[in-house]
Amino acid sequence: MAQLLLLHLLAAALAPWLATVLRSKAFPLLALAPAASFAWLVSVSGDVRAGDLPTQRISWVPGLGIDLDFRLTTLSWVLGLLVTGVGALVLLYCTWYFSDRDPSLWRFTSVFTAFGGAMLGLVLTDNLLMLYVFWELTTVFSYLLIGHNPASSTNRRAAMQALLVTTFGGLAMLIGIIALGVHHTYSISALLAHPPALDAVTAAAVVLLLIGALSKSALVPFHFWLPGAMAAPTPVSAYLHAAAMVKAGVYLVALLAPVFAGAPGWHALTVGLGLFTMLVGGWRALRQHDIKLLLAYGTVSQLGFLVAVAGLGTKASALAALALVIAHALFKSTLFLSVGVVDKCTGTRDLRELSGVGRQLLPVAVPATLAGLSMAGIIPLAGFVSKESALESLWEDVHTSVPLAAPWSWLAVAGVVAGSALTVAYTARFLWGAFATKPGVPVTRVKAAHPGFVLSPLLLGVSGLALGLLAPLESPWLLPYAAQFALGAEPQSLALWHGVTAPLLLSLVSVAIGLALFVQRSVVARVQAGVPPLVDGERGFARALRWVDRGAVETTAVTQRGSLPIYLAGILLVFVALPGLAAVTRGTFPSVRLWDNAGQPVVGVVVVAAAVLVLVTRRRLTAVMLVGATGYGVSLLFILHGAPDLAITQMLVETVSLVVFVLALRRLPTKFTRHPDSPSRTWRLALGAAVGVSVGAIALVASGGRTSQPVSADFPTEAYAFGHGKNIVNVTLVDIRAWDTLGEVSVLVAAATGVASLIFVRTRNTRLSRASAKELPSSEPARGTWLHGGRTMRTEKRSVIFEVVTRLVFHVMLAASLFLLFAGHNQPGGGFAGGLVAGLALVVRYLAGGRYELDEAAPFDAGLLVGLGLLVTVGSALAPLAFGGTVLETTAVDFTLPPWGEVHLVTSLFFDIGVYLIVVGMMLDIVRSLGTGIDRQVAEEAADDATGAAIDGTGDGTGDGTGDGGVQQVVPS
Repeated sequence: MAQLLLLHLLAAALAPWLATVLRSKAFPLLALAPAASFAWLVSVSGDVRAGDLPTQRISWVPGLGIDLDFRLTTLSWVLGLLVTGVGALVLLYCTWYFSDRDPSLWRFTSVFTAFGGAMLGLVLTDNLLMLYVFWELTTVFSYLLIGHNPASSTNRRAAMQALLVTTFGGLAMLIGIIALGVHHTYSISALLAHPPALDAVTAAAVVLLLIGALSKSALVPFHFWLPGAMAAPTPVSAYLHAAAMVKAGVYLVALLAPVFAGAPGWHALTVGLGLFTMLVGGWRALRQHDIKLLLAYGTVSQLGFLVAVAGLGTKASALAALALVIAHALFKSTLFLSVGVVDKCTGTRDLRELSGVGRQLLPVAVPATLAGLSMAGIIPLAGFVSKESALESLWEDVHTSVPLAAPWSWLAVAGVVAGSALTVAYTARFLWGAFATKPGVPVTRVKAAHPGFVLSPLLLGVSGLALGLLAPLESPWLLPYAAQFALGAEPQSLALWHGVTAPLLLSLVSVAIGLALFVQRSVVARVQAGVPPLVDGERGFARALRWVDRGAVETTAVTQRGSLPIYLAGILLVFVALPGLAAVTRGTFPSVRLWDNAGQPVVGVVVVAAAVLVLVTRRRLTAVMLVGATGYGVSLLFILHGAPDLAITQMLVETVSLVVFVLALRRLPTKFTRHPDSPSRTWRLALGAAVGVSVGAIALVASGGRTSQPVSADFPTEAYAFGHGKNIVNVTLVDIRAWDTLGEVSVLVAAATGVASLIFVRTRNTRLSRASAKELPSSEPARGTWLHGGRTMRTEKRSVIFEVVTRLVFHVMLAASLFLLFAGHNQPGGGFAGGLVAGLALVVRYLAGGRYELDEAAPFDAGLLVGLGLLVTVGSALAPLAFGGTVLETTAVDFTLPPWGEVHLVTSLFFDIGVYLIVVGMMLDIVRSLGTGIDRQVAEEAADDATGAAIDGTGDGTGDGTGDGGVQQVVPS
C-alpha cells in the first residue's frame, strides 16, 4: 500500500515538468496514478470481503513506537475506491476544463495529484499519528487548490478561511490522538480490537477527535468554510466535496463509531449537530442563485446527514452510512462536474440567466438529472436505496431506543424527514435552474462541449443508476463493516423494494413536501427574506478574526515598544522569575569543589575582574576588549581542564567576535552615554545580578540532578570503533552527533546570509572590486610592493611592518587551517576550527591592505562558497545511501599513497570539508559586509561631503574617496 502513495508522490513530482511540456494533455497521464491504485483495490476486493485484510508495516521511529502501518478494511477499501476512482475521472475531466494558457497549470497538476495521494494515505493508515499527518496534508493541499488563483482576493480569503478552520479542528484532534495514544495505543486496529474503558481522559479525547471531524466535514458551527471554498476551480470542488477532504471527517466518525458510539457527548455531536446541519444547509441552499453555491450548501446538508447516520452506532445505521457515502460521492461529483461544463459552455452559473440549456447540452443534462434524482432519494437511484436504509435504521431506533432515548429518536426521524424535504426542494431548484427553459428568459447561447468533457460526469451519473439497480449485490461487500457494531439487529440487505413500510411512507412524505416547497418557491423566498439567519457562521468567523486582530494590535502596542533594552529585560525577568526562582528555592544543590588546581582560581579572578570593569568603562573599544578577555579566560579554563579542542575553538570564536565588534564600532560613538544617577541603572544592575545567580543555580542543580549514566560515557569507545578517530570531540561532531552539526551549519548559512543582507540591501552577489589605475597613487611604483591592494591606500594610512608581517603569515595561517582540517579527526582541530583560522587569515589581509586586498586574496563570491560547502556537507551525508549504507554513515578506507605511505582516510572528512567551506564563506561574508560594505559607505559619505563643500565654496572639492579599511581605520579614535 505504501507503493500506491509513492506512485502518487512520483506523479506529483513529475507533474510540473509534464504540464510544462504537454500543458493540459498531461492530465490523462497523471490520471494513471489514481487509476492504477483503483485497479489494485479492485484486485484485492475478494480478500477484503473474506476478511483476509491486507496489511503492511514499514519501520520509521521504532524507539517511539511509530511505524508506517497500513491496513485495508472494508471502510478504508470503500473510501479508497472513491478517492482513486473519482480522482482519476476528475483528472481526466481537467484535460478539457483548463486552458493551455493557464500560467498556474504546473502547480495545480502537482498539488492535485499530491492531494489525492494524501487522502488515500489517510484512509489506508493504521496509525493515529500518521492519520494526523495525512489529515494535515489534505488541509495544506486544499489550501493551495482553493487559492489556485493567487491574484484573486476571493480565492485568497476562501483558502485562508478553510485553512484556519480545519487547522483549528486538526489541532484539537491532535490533542485527542496523543491522549488516546499515551493512555491506550496509537494503533487503530488495536483500538478497535480492544476498546478502552470510557474514563474521563478517553471521553475527552473522543470529543477532541470529533471536533476535528466536524470541522473537516463542515458541520455547524464550522459549516461556513465549505461554501466559501467554491472559489476553487470546479474540478477541485467536485473532488473535495465528493471523495476527498470533507469525506475525511465522515470517515473518522465511521472509523471510531464501533468503539466510541456510547461515549459521553458522542450522539449530541454527531446525530444532534448532524441533523441540525442538514436543516441549516438545506435551508440556505434554497436561497442561492449560483448553481455551484447551491450545490455547496447542499453538500453541507448532505454531510450533516452522513455524520448523523454514521454516528448512530447500530448495525443498520453502519450499513446505511456506508451506502450513503458511496451514493453521495457518485451524485455529488456528477453534479459539480456538470456545473463545470455548463459554466464553460455558457459563461454563467446564475440560474436566473440560464434557460434552455438542457436541450442544447443533453449529454450533460441526462447524468446531472440522474445525479439530482439520486440526491433527492428518488427510485431507482443509489441515493434512494441508501436513504431508505438510513430511515430504516432510524425507525428501528424509535422502537428499540438504542442508543438514543425514545423522544430523541422521534426528533431524529423528524429531522431526517424535514432535511430530506429540503433536499428534494433544492434539487428541483438546481435542475430547473440549470437546464429548464424559463418563461421570459432568453434562451442561453451554448457552445458545443467536447465529447471528452462530458465523459466523466456521464460515467459517474450512470454509475449511480447502476448501483441502485444492483443494490442487493452491494450489501455483501459492506456488511463486514456493520458486523463490527454490537448494538442493533442484523440489518436488512440493501434493495430497491422492501414493501410498503414506514420508511417508504416517510420518504414519500419528504418528496411531497419538497416538491411543494419548490412549486411555491416564490412564497418560500419571501419567508426566507423575513427570517433572520439561524446560524451565521461567516459573520461569526469575521468577528472572531477582528477580535484576534484587535487583540494582536493592542498586545503589540504594549509589548513591542521599539526598545531593545525593554525586550531583553522582559526576557530576563521571565527567566529569573520562572526557572531561576525554581532552581534557587526548590533545587537540590550538590557538593561543590571550588577548583582542581591553583591556576583555575587565578583565571577565574581575571574573568570576574574583566566582567566588572566592563560595567565601569566609558569607551566602547575598551569594553569590547574586556569582554574578549572573559572569553579568552574561559579558553584558559578549558585548557586547565584538559580540553584543547574546546579551547582552540573558543579562542578562535572570541577572536572573530572581537574583529566583528571592532569593525562595527567604526559607525558608533567612541564613548558610552552615561547617566550615573538614572534609576534604571540600579535595577539593571540588580537584574544582571539576579540573572547571574539564576544561571549559576540552574547549572548546579542540573549537574547534580543526573539519575543515570551519561550517554557520553560510551563516546570514547564508539568514536574509535565506529567513527574511526581518536579525537572524541571531532568524531562526535561529524559522526555521533552529525545530525546536530548538520542543523548547526544550516544555521550558520542562514546567519551569514542574514548578515550580508543587512549591508547588501540590493544584492548579495556584488561585483568584486579591482583596483584601477586612477585609484593608485601616482608616486606608487608598479612593482616591489608587499600587498597589491595596499597601494590604493594613502601613504600615511599604510603600515609597512603590518604589510610585511601579513605577507609572511598569511600562507602559514592557511597551511595551519588545512592542518587543523585534515588532522582534526585524530588530533585537536576540525573543519570548524580550520575554517575560522582561514577566515582570520582573510581578515588580516583586509586589515593590512583594505577591501581591494581582500578581493585579491579571495577573488570569489562568498555566497557561492557557502552554498558549495552546504552542498558538500549534504552530499557527504547522503552518499552512503548509494552504497547500501545509511545517512551520515562513516567508513574508513586504508591505502598506500606515495610518498606519504599508509593513508587512513575516513569518509566523514568530506563532511568536515563542507563545514570548513561554510565557515570560510561565512567569514568572508562578514568581512565584506562589516568591512568592505562600511568602507563603501564611508567613501560615499566622504565624496558627498567633498562635493557639497566644493559647491558651497567652503572647500577645495578634493577628497580621498577610498575609505579603504586598514588597521588605522579600524580602531576608533
